[in-house]
Amino acid sequence: MLEGILPEQIFKPLAHKVGFSRINEIRIRADKPILISSLGQKFFLSELGACKELNRAVFADKSMIEEIIFRASECSIYSVNEQIKKGYIVTKEGVRIGLAGNVIEENGDLKTMTSFSSVNIRIPHEVKNCSLKAFSSIVKESGVLNTLIISPPGAGKTTFLRDLVWQISERNLAYNILVLDERGELNIGKGLGLFSDVISFSSKKLGFENGIRSLAPNLIITDELGEWEDMEAVRYASNSGVNIIASVHSDSIESFVRKLAFKEILDEKIFKRFVVLSMREGPGTLEGIYDENFSRLMRW
Repeated sequence: MLEGILPEQIFKPLAHKVGFSRINEIRIRADKPILISSLGQKFFLSELGACKELNRAVFADKSMIEEIIFRASECSIYSVNEQIKKGYIVTKEGVRIGLAGNVIEENGDLKTMTSFSSVNIRIPHEVKNCSLKAFSSIVKESGVLNTLIISPPGAGKTTFLRDLVWQISERNLAYNILVLDERGELNIGKGLGLFSDVISFSSKKLGFENGIRSLAPNLIITDELGEWEDMEAVRYASNSGVNIIASVHSDSIESFVRKLAFKEILDEKIFKRFVVLSMREGPGTLEGIYDENFSRLMRW
């Protein structure tokens, strides 16, 4: 998955001494030690694998970062500039590479990013059955309840959503599912089951509107709601009789309810379930399930 992207001095110890199945994130910063996150813990990368000792750590330089971005863009930075403008590149395998550097603006619009100084590589994983504890609270005999998956970044929202699509398929619940994969991270491997259509790299607004008109889904699953425009897309789907399962960044139910962009749809009680995940016992720790009144239904 990363062999064609990472420089050899980074790839070899990761592949042969650590193993990518255990890695969630790789942070590479110019002139600083390379950090890896594994099962909720952080380590330095050394020539012999993961370590805690700074004096053994591999330090990155700017040329490594430029090489990673050049390879991830398949040798054409221009071809991925629309993604770069959003702060990341997503490879065809669903690996998301967050970017830091100098932002170039023109008339208030972001045009591109240059002089890259760091990358954050997030490695997607399929974790079968990770949504099972919450499944019966979301999927009822009468249908799927509108649900928001809440967690801080990197705590398993995307993995949870991917498994939820697969679980619905495994039970032969023949909903027509539209997976709106705005960032290219949901549609990896063969984990989206038999009853899903996928629209990738579209905004929520266009994806919801075009998908509902052309594909007539019963259920839309999408990642990372955040902008005011996203709320209008959710309202449009709900008013069209389409159920929604989505995710949002927040570290708790208390912090989430203070997000101003969500105030109206929370007041309208469009979402009937809220599933809260954390990193407390590693990515995907299930902290609680709440109803539309934010009453806790289950506790772990």
